[in-house]
Amino acid sequence: MSEILWSPVLDGRSRLERFTAWLAEHDLTHAEDYDALWQWSVQNLEDFWRSVLQWSDLPHGGDDAVVLADDSMPGARWFPDLTLNYAEAMLRLPGRADDDVVVVSVSQSRDDIELTTADLREQVARARAGLIAAGVRPRDRVAAYAPNIPETLVLLLAAASIGAMFTSCAPEFGTQSVVDRWQQIEPTVILTVDGYRYGAKPIDRHDEVAAIRAALPSVTTHVWLPYLDPAAEAPEGAIGWADFTSVSAPLEFEAVSFDWPLYVLFSSGTTGLPKPIIHGHGGITIEHTKGLALHLDLGPDDRFFWFSTTGWMMWNLLISGLLTGSTIVMFDGNPAPPGRDGDPDVSVLWRLAERVGITYFGTSAPFLLQCRKAGLVPRDIADLSQIRGIGSTGAPLPAEGFRWVYDAVSDTAQLGSTSGGTDVCASFVGGAPTKAVRAGQISCRQLGCAVESYDDQHQPVIGSLGELVVTRPMPSMPVGFWGDADGSRYRASYFEDIPGVWRHGDWITISDDGSCTITGRSDATLNRGGVRLGTSEFYSVVESLTAVTDSLVVHLEDDQGGAGQLLLFVTLAEGLELDEDLRREIAASLRSRLSPRHVPDELHQMRLLPRTLSGKKLEVPVKKILQGTPIDQAAAPGALADPTALDPFATLRR
Repeated sequence: MSEILWSPVLDGRSRLERFTAWLAEHDLTHAEDYDALWQWSVQNLEDFWRSVLQWSDLPHGGDDAVVLADDSMPGARWFPDLTLNYAEAMLRLPGRADDDVVVVSVSQSRDDIELTTADLREQVARARAGLIAAGVRPRDRVAAYAPNIPETLVLLLAAASIGAMFTSCAPEFGTQSVVDRWQQIEPTVILTVDGYRYGAKPIDRHDEVAAIRAALPSVTTHVWLPYLDPAAEAPEGAIGWADFTSVSAPLEFEAVSFDWPLYVLFSSGTTGLPKPIIHGHGGITIEHTKGLALHLDLGPDDRFFWFSTTGWMMWNLLISGLLTGSTIVMFDGNPAPPGRDGDPDVSVLWRLAERVGITYFGTSAPFLLQCRKAGLVPRDIADLSQIRGIGSTGAPLPAEGFRWVYDAVSDTAQLGSTSGGTDVCASFVGGAPTKAVRAGQISCRQLGCAVESYDDQHQPVIGSLGELVVTRPMPSMPVGFWGDADGSRYRASYFEDIPGVWRHGDWITISDDGSCTITGRSDATLNRGGVRLGTSEFYSVVESLTAVTDSLVVHLEDDQGGAGQLLLFVTLAEGLELDEDLRREIAASLRSRLSPRHVPDELHQMRLLPRTLSGKKLEVPVKKILQGTPIDQAAAPGALADPTALDPFATLRR
């Protein structure tokens, strides 16, 4: 076990402790610690999720007597006799007055915006009236090609209030990426921006918007938001956002079933069209309430921030902070613009935290490691004393990343490394206010999430590497995939390998105390001499070197049963070349910090490495290309941040 970096103060004040006391008062469980509570929660799913609903006082109608009418996977049916609406739960804003600021928007494209409770409700009511005037009905699709700004949030809530389905793509997505997604679901209303500013650089999107609009014959209403240039004229046939929201109307909510479609999130689509994953009103409402209130301990006194774009599920989690009454902080722009010396200025978000009073600061593991590598000490350049929680996701955070947070950011805040997925729009594992934080380890399995580590025989194991699986239903598992009438595509995505069990595709090791580590994607396995090696430990070591800016590792198996080839690809700091000294330094670091098995057979310098639009590394397509698969069959170009990044690998085929 690694060293403890943070220990909880169990004084009964956290929402998790209050919830636990509530359960005892109602004689449901008298759990003495978190591990006992987790065990009860996964063994008694109906009691647990009914308790979350009742304790949090989520607005709903109907009867909660039946919680799980069918617990099969796939096919679980939650709260069949209940009605609710996500937008109503969001705009309840518990503990907040009409004149309280509940949305803070900071953008590099325009001035800051603050919305009070009353402002937000009024804007949603107006957008709802605009949608109804456009003929939007329940189950219609409403799409936004827009950044992390209040208008996108308002449109989502307005669509949800009607029972229509929402989806979004960040405006940095290229035309093909958007069309590949939206042609599948055929939206009737789209919101688009004219462009945006990334740091000091203006990015015009007129041509992309025109191409997207032309590719979507289903669209009957095009709403235009002049975001980059307030004077930009609307395209022909489009209605401006101001006109679209010009009519004031009562704020009403359609009562819908628990599994009524709320929004569509898309997978990365690296090997085909992105999967259109439908999430339901009830599952998102109750899962996000649990995760944000009980695990992140958010409430009306918090200012909740998570760096995200509207193309990543963390945006959906960020805005759900409103469910707890928290003020949400939205940021649109470059988190690391070029500084005076030309190097990335990674202080921007930390200075933002001081300026707007962020209490929970969420980001990605790569960003934290970038700050560490740059030698930044955030608490020396900003007053971060108000931060009580720091969230990390997107990739495993190594032990040195944990230690850097406590050395350089805050020695009192709880660091919550978390892992989940777009597929459930939630976390499987993460932190909890009553669990200690250990270097390099995720503190616990989330309440109500029956997470196990399965060995090759599909048996649960403790203390050794296995497949991350979920053995019982979660409310936020997808309602289904759009266009998948018989459910075959959904079933094949998660349940084909182990019938009745959700296989997520990550390697996980669960410790005796319930903490865990995730060591990369199981489909990117490095099987070196019969020993499985996780990709994350490679990246932790290699990318800690000053000269290395990015890395990617793959293993090519030997069909004759030999050791195969371990190939490591790196990008280097500007002006550097992969000479013999640097090769020796990389090999020595891997040998000393990991093992001789981790030393690659070949090491190649690349101009850039392939990543998805949400920043995920693409080991599997690279491996396929090196084994002879044509580029266009290995990965869909629209899924890549830069499709040209795969080209050099074709020349390195075996």
